[in-house]
Amino acid sequence: MIVELLVVLGLFFLGVGTLGLLKLSNTLERMHATSEATTLGVGFTVIAGSIKFYPNGAYLSALLALFFLFITAPTGAHMIARATYAQEDIKEGTKTSLKDFV
Repeated sequence: MIVELLVVLGLFFLGVGTLGLLKLSNTLERMHATSEATTLGVGFTVIAGSIKFYPNGAYLSALLALFFLFITAPTGAHMIARATYAQEDIKEGTKTSLKDFV
């Protein structure tokens, strides 16, 4: 029961991230929607897999993958945001400064 709930939560967050990617107009908004929602979606799915396959020992590699996901996803999103800001690919009227990304 808990595994199915975690998979459904993971699919929900992956779906929200996909909708955010399709519907949002600004590069920074799309980047935020995909990085945050998909990190949670994949995280819930990996936790569900690690619970499901706990007796076989596959949970350690799943938890290691989850650890690397939580380390690399925010770092990648931060780098994309800084590159976008440096290229001035931001809509006029946005109150964003470089200090927001430091």
